[in-house]
Amino acid sequence: MGEKEMISLPVKVRRILRTLRDHGFEAFVVGGCVRDSILGRQPSDWDIATSASPQQVRALFPHTVDTGIAHGTVTVMMDREGFEVTTYRIDGKYSDGRHPDSVEFTPDLAEDLGRRDFTINAMAYSEEDGLIDLFGGREDLDRGLVRCVGSASMRFGEDALRMLRAVRFCAQMGFSLDAEAGEAIRAQASDLKKVSAERIRAELEKLLVSPHPEMLRMAWETGITAVVLPEFDRMMDQVQNGSHHIFSVGEHTLQTMRSIRPDRLLRFVMLFHDMGKPVRAVRTPDGIYHFRGHAADSAVIARQITDRLRFDRATADRCVRLVSVHSLYPEATPEGVRRGAAQTGPDIFGLFLEVKRADIMGQNPAVQGPKLKWLAKVEKIWQEILERGDCLQVRDLAVGGKDLIDDGMPPGPGMGVLLEQLLDEVLADPEKNRRELLLARSRQLRGADSTE
Repeated sequence: MGEKEMISLPVKVRRILRTLRDHGFEAFVVGGCVRDSILGRQPSDWDIATSASPQQVRALFPHTVDTGIAHGTVTVMMDREGFEVTTYRIDGKYSDGRHPDSVEFTPDLAEDLGRRDFTINAMAYSEEDGLIDLFGGREDLDRGLVRCVGSASMRFGEDALRMLRAVRFCAQMGFSLDAEAGEAIRAQASDLKKVSAERIRAELEKLLVSPHPEMLRMAWETGITAVVLPEFDRMMDQVQNGSHHIFSVGEHTLQTMRSIRPDRLLRFVMLFHDMGKPVRAVRTPDGIYHFRGHAADSAVIARQITDRLRFDRATADRCVRLVSVHSLYPEATPEGVRRGAAQTGPDIFGLFLEVKRADIMGQNPAVQGPKLKWLAKVEKIWQEILERGDCLQVRDLAVGGKDLIDDGMPPGPGMGVLLEQLLDEVLADPEKNRRELLLARSRQLRGADSTE
């Protein structure tokens, strides 16, 4: 029934398969765990498909959870670790473009595999039968191809998110997209309007943190971003022809995403950082485009997108902050770096430096050398500042509002202004961050004598 390709199964998975088979049922590991095992990757989870009904599965194992019993899924608990066991099924029509209207259980593994999205996810395996590959998934893995099971139009019609998933799998594995799938996406991309913002964001995030975030270009080429991220399309259309750039704004963005570590926040920051450029674009008589002040517009757009895609508030806020300051170039001196950190906020200055490096790496190679030299100096100074523990914000001053009140200053809005003045002087000279010096200076600034 299948070739004897060996996959190493975890002990708990083998126990579940053995229990089901010992009671006369078929049982296989299926889907992504099979794909990842063949690719030599550690599966994140192990899904099991069986001919047993949900009720029969529940009867065979002492600890189960009804996680999706209407769709045939029971989670079998093994020493507090859960494994999804799903009955072979055939899906009915997808009226909502996401969920089947009905589910029919079937004793036939082939019918179950035939309802899946891509061939590389439609393989099954057991130690007794080896690899069950009815749709050429193993060959597609060898070819590096993401191809739909059966009709691409039908698969995408069932769940429009599969179009973005196809691109995401290409980005995660460095694969190509099957021509039929590409044509179907171009024809059906507008159906993504039916998909919830949360599901779009989750797939986009997986794409961005993949080894190939630049494959977002594929989503643009197939019309996906025109529906779910039109701001990106505007960047792809925006010419950037000054001496610092050799790419369009969109291509520059793709380069910067590839140049930063695969962190969720940082990849989104690079995606958003220049989205204000099409808004700010001014073409001078010599034909050169300029984008002065674009960081502020990019931050506004980043806020709009993070709201639209339902980001958690903490991630959205940090993302917007980093986008808003990404154009800063602090002077490569201790004072300059301290002031830069005070402006961005000390909590994100290290991330800001990573953003600067990625931004530079997406620019004209002819200008990268001096900029990277400047950045290396700033990074070195920043580490020294961290090691010394220099004061970088009002709350780290040696005096606070209570100290000023105890020293005779009446409460009021002037207190905040005075503390900012003190911070300004401490940023210039950290040695001034001493209580008695700051109290004496505060008296001078407010025109009070020492006996007040």
